[in-house]
Formats: sequence, structure tokens, C-alpha cells
Amino acid sequence: MNQSEHEVVVVTGASGGVGRAVAHAFARRGAHVALLARGEESLGDAAREVEQMGGEALVIPTDVADAGAVEAAAEQVEHEWGPIDVWVNDAMATVFAEFVDISAEEYRRATEVTYLGTVHGTMSALHRMVPRDHGTVVQVGSALAYRAIPLQSAYCGAKFAIRGFTDSVRTELLHNKSRVWISMVQLPAVNTPQFAWCRTTLPNHPMPVPPIYQPEVPAETVYWAAHHRRREVFCGASAAAVILANKVAPAIADRYLAKTGYKSQQIANMPVPADRPNNLFQPLPRLASTHGMFDRQAKSCSPQAWLATHRGIAVGAVVGTAAVASGAWRAARS
Repeated sequence: MNQSEHEVVVVTGASGGVGRAVAHAFARRGAHVALLARGEESLGDAAREVEQMGGEALVIPTDVADAGAVEAAAEQVEHEWGPIDVWVNDAMATVFAEFVDISAEEYRRATEVTYLGTVHGTMSALHRMVPRDHGTVVQVGSALAYRAIPLQSAYCGAKFAIRGFTDSVRTELLHNKSRVWISMVQLPAVNTPQFAWCRTTLPNHPMPVPPIYQPEVPAETVYWAAHHRRREVFCGASAAAVILANKVAPAIADRYLAKTGYKSQQIANMPVPADRPNNLFQPLPRLASTHGMFDRQAKSCSPQAWLATHRGIAVGAVVGTAAVASGAWRAARS
């Protein structure tokens, strides 16, 4: 913990979706939360929510694709609040389209924000945490870091890269016997604004592949990961199932997704307007929010995520149930 009484936390991508929900999760525990994203107006809204929930907010408009800007943000946080305890990398940008329809410029931008933004955040965090041998970095990942799907090659590529990068850095920390920890939380489909503000060439409005979860579910998992030394946490039964299925039968998954992946990622009969704005290069403050447009479909809890973050209780319950059953069986036999 920071020398002050409050935990000091940095959240990238904090203006909307999971990042904003993560900021809320720390705020409810009284943390000092630095909010990093491009849109100053949206960050201001998020900051007001953080303070209403009991935290303290620091707004730092930042494009995480710019390593210098991320480093400056880290400097500002420590100047105002002291050592950073937790750094959460959540910022992302994407293009929903077939690969052949994405320009090199679009691909570069999505990669620089989603992958290199995570690298830049981790770099600034570890430059401070490693010398004092304290701190945690949490990468907000996805089941798509294991199982790529059609129409999201830029996003999937970045998430795969984040997983490889994170595993490499973790081994270096372990080699050096550092007490700094780095974890990755693999998310399911989440009800966030990204589907309303992403760049797309699809004929119909993009959507997450059901089942869909509210952003508070992964946010609580991220909070838990920031305070427990778990290398990786799967959030949502669908994320765990997708990752396992891909390990067992990736070729079957290829064919299944080729058949179903286009339809499952679009809202039927909801055409995309030709002049639809997107946030790939510029923020869209009016669309920034914690939840997206799928509230009616989204689940507000995940038994799998609860079990993943309460292993001791779950194991104890299983052992206890087995003991009771065994005792009942012996009594019946006697």
C-alpha cells in the first residue's frame, strides 16, 4: 500500500466502459484514482462519479499511443499523490471489418492504442514500481487473447500481443525476485460503448457476441486481481469455455466461427449510417458512458467469476459437502 492512507491507482481508458467501471470499483473503496483517456469532457464526468462514490479523482487527458504522454501522466500522479500502487491498462480502439477492408493507417492506430498503449502504461508503471519493489499492474484482456474471431483482427491481434508481452515481463520479474506483480484478466463479451463508437465497415450495427455481461462484473474481477497474486483470471463462464474449447479443438472453432461469427456480431436490421462517427482518431464525448446499449441483454453477475476469485471458499464447500456425503454413506451402510 502507498505510504498515504489511500491506495493510488491509475486507470487507462477510464472515460467509458470497463475502464470507467474499474475506476468506480476502486472509488467505492476510497482510492485515489487517476483517470487517463483522450476525452477531457468524458473524464470530467467519470471524475464526478468517482468522487460521489467516495474516491478522489485526478483527470489527465492522455493518448496512450504516445509514450511520452503516458510517462508525463505517471509523473503527475506521483507528484500530486505519491507512489502508484496499482496501474490498470484498459484503453483500446478497434475497427470492425474484414481484414482486407482495413487500411494500414487504421490498423496501426488500433494497434498503437490497444497493444502499445498497454506497453507504454506497463513501462511507466514498472519504471516506478520495480525500484521500490512494490506495486501491481493489471492488464484488461479478453477471451479473444486466446481465440480470435472474424471481423476483429486488429483487436484480437493486439490482445494476443498483450498476453505474450505480459507473460514475458512476468518471467523477468520472477527471475529478479521482484515483489512487483503483473496479472491479466480475460474478459467475456461486455456491454460497453465501444460498439457504438468503434470504426466499422459492417452493414449492420456491431454488437458483442452473447452472452453479454455488464462492465461491473469484469471491474470487480480486475479489482480482485489487483490485490491477489494470480497470474491470470478468467471472468465469465463464456470466456473460460471459449479459451478451453480453443485449446481442445481450435480447427473446429475456426469453422464454427467462420459460419456464425459474422451474424453474431451484428444487430439484424439495424444498418450502419454512412456518416456514423467513430473514435479511432478522435474521442466522442457524447457517447462516453459506463454501459453500452445492451442493458436488457446483459448479465449483472457471473457465478464463474465469483468462484474464480473465491477458490478457498469453493474448495472448502466441495470438501465439506464430500465429507458430509461420505459420513451419510457410512452411516447408511452401518
